[in-house]
Amino acid sequence: MFRIALALAISAIPMISASPAQAAQASASTYPQLLKAFEEWRALNQPKIANGRPDYGPSAMAEKAGDLANLQLQMTGLNTDGWTASQKGDYRLMQAEMSGLDFYFRVLKPWARDPGFYQTVFPEMSDVPAHEGTYAEPVIDLFAYRWPLNAADQKRLTAQLATIPPLLTDARANLAGSTAHDLWAYGDRAFREQAEALAALEAGTLSLNDLDGRRTASLLGASPQLKKAVAEAREATVSFADWIKSEAPKRQGPSGVGKDNYNWYLKHVLLGPYDFDQQVTLLRRELDRSLASLRLEEVRNRTAPPIPEIKDPAAYKAMALAREERLYRLLVDAGFIADKPYFRSALFGQLGDYTPVEQRNFFTHVTALDPLPLSSHQFHWIELARLRQEPHPSPIRQTPPLFNIYADRSEGLATAMEEVLMQAGLYDDEPHGRELVWIMLANRAARGLASLRVQANEIGLDEAGKYHASWTPRGWSDANSRLVGFEQLLYLRQPGYGPSYIIGKTQLDHLLAKASHQADIEGRPFSSRDTFAAIWASGIVPFAIIEDEFLEPAN
Repeated sequence: MFRIALALAISAIPMISASPAQAAQASASTYPQLLKAFEEWRALNQPKIANGRPDYGPSAMAEKAGDLANLQLQMTGLNTDGWTASQKGDYRLMQAEMSGLDFYFRVLKPWARDPGFYQTVFPEMSDVPAHEGTYAEPVIDLFAYRWPLNAADQKRLTAQLATIPPLLTDARANLAGSTAHDLWAYGDRAFREQAEALAALEAGTLSLNDLDGRRTASLLGASPQLKKAVAEAREATVSFADWIKSEAPKRQGPSGVGKDNYNWYLKHVLLGPYDFDQQVTLLRRELDRSLASLRLEEVRNRTAPPIPEIKDPAAYKAMALAREERLYRLLVDAGFIADKPYFRSALFGQLGDYTPVEQRNFFTHVTALDPLPLSSHQFHWIELARLRQEPHPSPIRQTPPLFNIYADRSEGLATAMEEVLMQAGLYDDEPHGRELVWIMLANRAARGLASLRVQANEIGLDEAGKYHASWTPRGWSDANSRLVGFEQLLYLRQPGYGPSYIIGKTQLDHLLAKASHQADIEGRPFSSRDTFAAIWASGIVPFAIIEDEFLEPAN
């Protein structure tokens, strides 16, 4: 409806021709207008506050939809002739974000369909630029506080937590018409975890994580008001989880957005080059490739002694630190990154401990043998350190893109780094480590394929989890685990996220091939250092934008 109204409004705008000189002068003045429009857009995207809490009711959302249509109309008046590639990329990024909200209004409607939208408490920083999935704003990032809290932060957190009980009361009304079964059948899990986090905070055992690494938070020295707010938020969260579980059997409709809507989202929001069917083909090919490569790798390594499992926590930590040093030196010496203290601390801060067999999930089955495959993926944290310490010159790229638009770029590149570093020699001292890389890739391809079938409403989350686990080698993935349930629910909640690990990796391969071809045409050696520097220069934005700017000289 909004796109039709917008198209009619655009058709009524008179076309006025201008000379090249006039056009250049006009375009020189329009980029600041884009920056101003971006400020308006980000303000528009914030919820209206009513009675001290965000309002996601029907009236508030209808008003916001009208505001979006008006801002989209304003965007059509900007003349981008003469803009740099980076400025045009900013324009595309802002258009994609606005298309994302348009899609949310027309199709996804998380505030009215998805109970998980109302999870707001997060102890850990995501390893991508924003939280995976979309949530009611403002979220409560416990990791962003310095613990123990000073008086001002205690007051601020008390006010934030006080919004949870009324917000969850509002959510019951907002979700009254939702029939998306799987969003309800799996929806209580996030709130069980939120309640666990709040209980751990009360007990003084809550683990936080961000760029500064892991630490523990407690309510030591907290005011009675803060302790009361934590307890009431926890109680309201448990009650809401119980309500979701009781309602799930009554909600029996489809949960996926369907192929046509999915394709629209890929094209207009994620700016992806592949449609649904092409993604299926690419993920199947990558699943085949990873499994075939694994088995051939096992043949290659048939005489090599197996990786010894180090069960002593102190000895494991020493081994992991040595392996992490090897990884970091390769990243620096091969020219993927510069040697900077905040890159190093960001990577080493995510190094995990030994996990006993009975406590393992898929990833800790891998890290129990060698932390390097997952640490390679944790290139994410170097990216986040760069975002903080070396912000992009454009204000539009200094903040995370909305609606997980960064997924292909963030998850695809992190997944690619697992294989990139393997090919660069990371496992020359431990050949069985290469097998772990192929197992990780097979897992990502399998779970992405399952998520596509869920979005097409061909299967539900239960069957998706079984497919996901059955195609993961060595029995390391459990369909009934918390991890698999979390992953498949996230990929249902956020279209495009499940395949992004493989689809983004494919797009990175295309950029590397393009740079290779350009070097051959120009008769010069290929430089991985220059190629990756060109990718980093665009920031964490869709690959389609990066490609338009790729290897362009700086303006």
